Amino acid sequence: QVQLVESGGGLVQPGGSLGLSCKASGNMKFIQAMGWYRQAAGKEREFVAAVNNGGQRNYADPVKGRFTVSRDNAKNTLYLQMNNLKPEDTAVYYCLAHGSSFGSDYWGQGTQVTVSS
Repeated sequence: QVQLVESGGGLVQPGGSLGLSCKASGNMKFIQAMGWYRQAAGKEREFVAAVNNGGQRNYADPVKGRFTVSRDNAKNTLYLQMNNLKPEDTAVYYCLAHGSSFGSDYWGQGTQVTVSS
């Protein structure tokens, strides 16, 4: 079992910055990648950014150049640095740990990010 706890969400003005953290615990030996998804009110959950165990990073087009995903394996923590935030970034942000065993996905509880003036 893997447990993920997210933190760092809040209210920020357009153009501002915010950093999210995802602390992982449990058996991580089968985890191959970690990433972030988000879900805006009334919309489906969508991919934001991810990094695999080889350090390869991928970003959704709307956040390229503005968001940076990173992973500290010693701390078992995933980060998302969000810069130049836009109102359309408003969503609940979820941390994901993707396991190789049976394609298991583990999700955090989500943290609310609101971008508004």
